[in-house]
Amino acid sequence: MTADLIFEHFPHLTDKQKEQFNALDALYRDWNAKINVISRKDIDNLYVNHVLHSLAIAKVVNFLPGARILDLGCGGGFPGIPLAILFPETEFHLVDGIAKKIRVCNEVIEGIGLTNCKAEQKRAEEIKKPVYDFVVTRAVAKMEKLAEWSMRLITKKQRHALPNGILALKGIGLEEEMAAFPKGAVEEFPIAKMFPGHPFYEVKAVVYLQY
Repeated sequence: MTADLIFEHFPHLTDKQKEQFNALDALYRDWNAKINVISRKDIDNLYVNHVLHSLAIAKVVNFLPGARILDLGCGGGFPGIPLAILFPETEFHLVDGIAKKIRVCNEVIEGIGLTNCKAEQKRAEEIKKPVYDFVVTRAVAKMEKLAEWSMRLITKKQRHALPNGILALKGIGLEEEMAAFPKGAVEEFPIAKMFPGHPFYEVKAVVYLQY
């Protein structure tokens, strides 16, 4: 699977963005051989299971120039790095508590020439100021725990049509997990409707929790 899959769903990319998406495959293969941040058997599915999956968030909200986005528990750089490519005028801050994962993130960021993205070894509780428009995350924790970690980091200043909040890549059908929140506070966007034809997305969703 190649980056052409990304270009099909996002046809208005610049040549630079296409080059950056194309470069991800070789960079992640190289670094994954040294530091295992993606399952060895999953590296061949990089563009479906990791890159396009990350970009599902862009089908829910179009991040604006000057916005600040926190990727909490970024792992090897998902969803933050693909989103930073797609939104070059938006600022992305990637944090994870594991040093080797941050090393891979920074090598990829440098390797593709991203200037709107930085990665730091840091835990959520070490971040003090509420400066982010949205917190994005993938498979880090249950929504209640994510809210506990993240809501204090989100600014009250609104600049998007979608109110500030958390955008999490999760599985579908999380009724029990969502029961902790008031009715209507959480919205689920099935990814299979955004990117049809991929079995991987049949049980995946972007879950939005408003600030």
